Order: sequence, then structure tokens, then C-alpha cells
Amino acid sequence: MRTTRSPMHVLVIGGGIGGLCLAQGLHRAGIAVTVYERDESAEGRRQGYRLRISPEGEYALRECLPPALVELLVATSNERDDAGLVAYDEHLVQQWAPAFEDPRGNAPDKIDAVDRVTLRRILLAGLGDVVRFGKTFERYERTADGRVVAHFEDGSTAEGDVLVAADGTNSRIRAQARPWDVPRDLGVRTVFSRIPRASAVDGGMPEVLRDRFSYVIGSDGHHIGLMPMTFRNRPTEAAARLWPDAELVDLDDYYMSVFNVHGEDLGMTDEAFFALSGEELCALVVERTSSWHPDLRGIFRHAEPAVTFAVALRATDPVEAWEDGPVVPLGDAVHTMPPSGGVGANTAVRDAAALTRALVAVERGERERTEAFAEYQKAMVEYATEGVQMSLKIAQWSIKKVQDA
Repeated sequence: MRTTRSPMHVLVIGGGIGGLCLAQGLHRAGIAVTVYERDESAEGRRQGYRLRISPEGEYALRECLPPALVELLVATSNERDDAGLVAYDEHLVQQWAPAFEDPRGNAPDKIDAVDRVTLRRILLAGLGDVVRFGKTFERYERTADGRVVAHFEDGSTAEGDVLVAADGTNSRIRAQARPWDVPRDLGVRTVFSRIPRASAVDGGMPEVLRDRFSYVIGSDGHHIGLMPMTFRNRPTEAAARLWPDAELVDLDDYYMSVFNVHGEDLGMTDEAFFALSGEELCALVVERTSSWHPDLRGIFRHAEPAVTFAVALRATDPVEAWEDGPVVPLGDAVHTMPPSGGVGANTAVRDAAALTRALVAVERGERERTEAFAEYQKAMVEYATEGVQMSLKIAQWSIKKVQDA
């Protein structure tokens, strides 16, 4: 707890979606915040392409962002459809699929999905030197007066009242604070890629797959999700109208492709799999789906190798609160979950909104830090646990072997 009423300074380690959303919320509230991100620039992050935005995620973004950036997010979001998730087998025979209710209904400004790169640039807009790129966190130390000092690999340090662990699944802060707390490997290996919409349609994509979230469940143990990203407006045009200084870039409409396979079915070691180039990963997906419906085989040949990469699915189970102190967790650092259902990013921005409220209350003298952080973490553990369980449930539905993980 701070011993004086001097202005609070919050250090955020990690400039992903959760960390930047928190920075926007604190910056908007007038609280001093600095984000330290290991990437050299806004270009450096590959974590997928299209993000589903849940009602809770949208509410959190609206709470943290200034109105003009919310407008920009709406303007660049996915052109909405209400087809929902539809599942097929590899022969394009429709299967049962889970249903999702959305309390937002047909609201004209509903944000149901966004491009991840566009979202990150919107979250950077207006922050200026609040975000420091090229800063790789090394360790932290607590001071005698209850503050915290962050050390970086370049030899520099930063001191603040609060250190937020927003540094992801491989969090170095968590490794120092809770070395036993390691997300478990689910045994599933995933290939993320992007397929230009025009190329997919020209390549024979069936009409039923074009404008909805489709999941293909192969009897051979291979599964692919296809998620459309159709921009309501071109990002640069929307930015010119709503926030001219936002450094948005235009992308053509596309499908995010997510190929899932259990590690036991890969026929190669993890070392070999993660060493594959984008070209080799694309070739792997084409080869593994060579016996599928001809219209499906044609689609995957148009995936973009330069933006194709592989990940291992992991999950934090159980989600637990961290110990009291000036170090507080947010996002994947505390509740890693598989990308199934798009729950992880939504939970991270929900964290950001809740932690913003807690820090604002502390700064205003309305709450003691210990009490505010305890309440934040108690609520976070509850909804994050629900998020992890939902992600695992969807993963179990799509990759049945995860049930035994």
C-alpha cells in the first residue's frame, strides 16, 4: 500500500490486447501508465487474425476506450451476419454444432468480430509514448516502501506503484512470482493461417461456407475452422473520418483458417513440427485434407504462407488468484485458454475494464489497494474459470481426444 497520496504510476508488462486496453482505460481516467512491450513495433505480433468479440468483451472495450475509438472499432469490425456456427464433416455433410445466444441481438453497432491487427492499432491510438517498444522484461523486485521495480534485458529499469503482468502465456512475471503455476499442454497442435476471400471463392468455396463461421470435423482426426472477416469499411477510410492519427492499414476481406490436430496424429516430433516454415505448414494442411471434399481441398491451397504459423494449445486449470502485493495479473498470464470460441481475448479485455475500475478507486482514495485487488481477482477467477471451461468444452467437441488430456 502506498504511504503517500502522490499520483499512482502503473507499469504494464506486455502490449497485447489486454495490456493496451488497460492502458487506454487508465489513460482515459488520468492515471499515469507505461506499457513495456518486447516487440520492436506494432508490426511484431502474430497471434491469429480474426477475433470474435463477445457481449462481455464489447462492453469492456466500450468502457475503456474513448468514444471516437469505439466508433472506429465499430466501423472496421466484421460485417455482421447471424448464421452462427455450422459444422460439417469432411464431405460437407452438415453436423450438429453448439448454439450461442447473443443478448445484443441485431443492434446496428454490434461488434461481433474484428481483425486482430486493426484492433491492436486502435488500442495503440492516442497513447503516444505511453507504450515503449523493444523492452523485454527480465525480472522485478519489491522495494521497502511497497513499490516495485521492473528490470529489462537492456539494463534499464522502471519503478512504479503497481506492476501488471500482461505478458501472456509464457509470462516471466508469473515464472518469478509463481514458478509452479504453469499452463498444461492439451496435446493439440494448431496451424493458424489466412486465406484471401476472393481467392477462396474463386477456388471453389461452396456458397454455404462463405458468410458464416464454419467448422469441418474430419473423421481422420483433423479439424479446420473457417471464420470470415469482411470489413464494414476499409480501415484507412474509417480512420481518416474518425481518428486521423490512427495508423490503420487496409486488408482485403479474408478467412482465418485454424487447423487442429492432436499431437499423437502428427507423425512427427514437436521439434520438427514447430520448425516447419509457413510454406511447409500450408503444405501439411493441404496434404492432411487431400481426401476431403474437392471444394474444401481447393480452399486451403490459397492460404498465405507468410502469415501461417503453429502453436501448442494450453490451458490454466485451475485459475487461481495471485498473492497480495503490488504485482497483479491480467490476461493469459493468469488464465491461459485455447483459442476455441474466441474466449481468451474477451476475458483479457474484461480483466482490463475491471482492473481499471479497481485502480481508479485506489487512486481516488475510495479503496485500499489490498481490498481492491482482492475483489478484482476474486471476480476474475470466477469469470475466467468459466471462460477456460467453455474453451475446453468447445475444444473437446472439436478435438475429442482433448477429453482425456
